[in-house]
Amino acid sequence: MSHAQFFLVGLAALAFSACVAGTSWASEPIKIGFAGSLSGDLAPYGLPPLKAVQLVVKEINAKGGIQGRPVELLVEDDACKPELATNSATKLVAGGVRAVIGHICSGPTKAALPIYQAAKVLVISPSATSSLLNRDGEYPFFFRTIAADDVQAAAQVDFALHTLKAGKIAVLHDKGDYGKGLAEFAKALIERSGTAQVVLFEGITPGAVDYSAVVQKIKRSGAEAVLFGGYHPEASKLVGQMRQKRLAIPFVSDDGVKNDTFIKVAGKDAEGVYATGPADASNNPVTKAYREQFRQAEGSDPGAFFDNAVAAALALTNALAKAGSTDPEAVARILRSEEVATPFGPIKFGAKGEPVGIGVTLYQARDGQFVQVR
Repeated sequence: MSHAQFFLVGLAALAFSACVAGTSWASEPIKIGFAGSLSGDLAPYGLPPLKAVQLVVKEINAKGGIQGRPVELLVEDDACKPELATNSATKLVAGGVRAVIGHICSGPTKAALPIYQAAKVLVISPSATSSLLNRDGEYPFFFRTIAADDVQAAAQVDFALHTLKAGKIAVLHDKGDYGKGLAEFAKALIERSGTAQVVLFEGITPGAVDYSAVVQKIKRSGAEAVLFGGYHPEASKLVGQMRQKRLAIPFVSDDGVKNDTFIKVAGKDAEGVYATGPADASNNPVTKAYREQFRQAEGSDPGAFFDNAVAAALALTNALAKAGSTDPEAVARILRSEEVATPFGPIKFGAKGEPVGIGVTLYQARDGQFVQVR
């Protein structure tokens, strides 16, 4: 029996043994929301997590739900835009959700969190990495199943300094909460290293067609490597224009770039690009079980943050079952105190909602796919 099957059987047993008396508990669904980028350029980040959550919910409902209550999934598309995320959050709260898996991007998550907090709705993001989210613990019901930007930045800088041996580094970002925040962490780490210097620190305009002026600045700076904080549309253009100008220095980016869409868009220019991302979990039995379900349903491999979303859905539903309640304080206590089997192994959460047991790994694009190198 796989870990995933063991978890679901255990959950079903828990549902049977811990049913709460009364028809209202047994008949009313537990409403869980999903919010993320389901349209536009960044849909490849939101659609795989949605499918992951749907698979987990389908299995749990097939086993009798959570303590006899079916799970109802409410879905909202924020297109990775903060102004749409507030509308999505308002709709989900009005719809009666008791918890939300999302948002996918850091900016929308930041915009939506005050709305969820005011309504006491618990939130687990599978992919929002900004270290500024809940930095001061102001959102006790916020959790995530991915390492924060400061962890990613540390991995990128360590690789650039000690593996690439870069002494001069250009640090670029897309001016967003996610990209800029990561770049600022990287810049500070480089400056503190004493062995390298930031020769260019600049934000680029998302959606721009031409980044040739920035490429020229990189060339003039004498940079030996580029660190970029942002998403794949801008990264693919940057890399392509760097290669057109015969600027072949290493390009190191983040989990906003580490996905198949970047490789498809950048084409041959993607070859050799480095990016951080969640650790390779392909050999984990839980991972195998859910990825196979995805392949059977979709006829392809799952994309970015699929495993992180499976982890979020399993952690949330396990906590709901063990708490015997949708009260966010009770559910949060379980999330922080008890481990649950996920694609990344057993995890739980720290005081500020950071995952305990999930780190980052460095990948490189080789022959049309990202390969783990560290």
